[in-house]
Amino acid sequence: MPDSLNRRALLKTSTAALAPLVAAATPGPQPASRPNIVLIISDQFRWDNIGAMGLNPMRFTPHLDRMARRGTLFRSAISNQPVCAPARACIFTGQYPQSHGVWRNGIELPKDAVTLASVLRGAGYTANYVGKWHLAPVTENGPVAPEYRGGFLDLWEAANVLELISHPYEGALFDRDGKPLPFAGLYRESFITSRAVRFLQDPGDAPFLLVVSYLNAHHQNDVDRFMPPRGYEGRFRNPFVPPDLAPLPGSWPSQLGDYYACAANIDDEVGKLLTALQAGGRDRETIVAFVSDHGCHFKTRNTEYKRSPHESSIHVPLVMQGPGFDRSIEIQELVSHVDIAPSLLAAAGITAPAAMEGRSFLPLLDRKIEDWRNEAYVEMSEFVSGRVLRTPEYTYAVAAPKPAGWKAVRTSDVYSEYMVYDLAADPGQHVNLAGRAAIRGVAPQLRERLQQRIAVSGKQKTALNPAPFPYV
Repeated sequence: MPDSLNRRALLKTSTAALAPLVAAATPGPQPASRPNIVLIISDQFRWDNIGAMGLNPMRFTPHLDRMARRGTLFRSAISNQPVCAPARACIFTGQYPQSHGVWRNGIELPKDAVTLASVLRGAGYTANYVGKWHLAPVTENGPVAPEYRGGFLDLWEAANVLELISHPYEGALFDRDGKPLPFAGLYRESFITSRAVRFLQDPGDAPFLLVVSYLNAHHQNDVDRFMPPRGYEGRFRNPFVPPDLAPLPGSWPSQLGDYYACAANIDDEVGKLLTALQAGGRDRETIVAFVSDHGCHFKTRNTEYKRSPHESSIHVPLVMQGPGFDRSIEIQELVSHVDIAPSLLAAAGITAPAAMEGRSFLPLLDRKIEDWRNEAYVEMSEFVSGRVLRTPEYTYAVAAPKPAGWKAVRTSDVYSEYMVYDLAADPGQHVNLAGRAAIRGVAPQLRERLQQRIAVSGKQKTALNPAPFPYV
């Protein structure tokens, strides 16, 4: 590893990048008419599934690829907490987990949370939701009470923890009155799409926000495998293996083909939604965004599928088209979940509330990059309690001690250097550099920058220790 690592220009942090980070998003120009917004969330969908990323040669995402060619492809979108509930709370609130409070699964979004839905409703939009929610109390596996719907108070056809109360061809969503909407005999994702299309056929006169939240490409929990729809099985019997997975033991040898089939199904469902918008004449007046809550590493990095600082966990797809985004461009700069709500609000000409900690990334589309903080801050919980700084060149992660009888904690007074990866030299993240002489020069800078992010996002001072063994 060359000594020049510690002289890389991208590690030089400007004064602006280290300024206080909590600020209102910059409002965009007032559009002639406010665009509709369709936000599509696919669970556990790897960023490199998308063919337009140029890494997976199997090309099973033609609809998302067309979105990328027409609109804006974000090459470096990051989940601020790579697990279902916290990630979703980051998307909807524009806040980090320490602020919105959903720091692990099983914690509900606060009733008074200010969300993308509540802000848009206050500006005259309707706020509509179809699919998986995962932000209500754990006791609410059936209908979700209105106060736990995060401001989605118009169309509501959802279930809180869909993966625990359904199978691919059997289960139900619940409407705003708590009435079950069963989908026995119909594939779960197809049913979610059909309900969303039903709304798009007659959304009313007001501008609308519609969130369509799919369970695919998440594994089916009770059988611990991926279950694509009939007709998709066997499509990928000899699949391309991403380089981060190939050298590592895990569940991918038996699961990757069915996982790709589930991802291909999601792309087909996206195609149906886009067709419905075109049929209704709303295609050019609607922003469509596709994102995932986290990725999937197939038990190669820990004992399950996510909850790690690796790209396979934190790097997520983000593709957008529609008013303001139809530019046929790719954005290289780092953005994250907390930036999505402020950006959508700015695209609608609405000032984001100051409580939103993310920033609008719309200036990046105009290549106004001078003041952009080109890094992402990530929190981890459940498998480890940790914090991560993701820069264009490095992933720098710290973790709290795990004594005997350890349980996940929201925050810690002390963390130790846990994992460090050089993304240019080791894109598959197979060589952990924590404690190694090769990063002796750069590690203190990364540690200092991460400590500042923790102090701002966690509102606390925390000790970050070097790796607990000498540099070698």
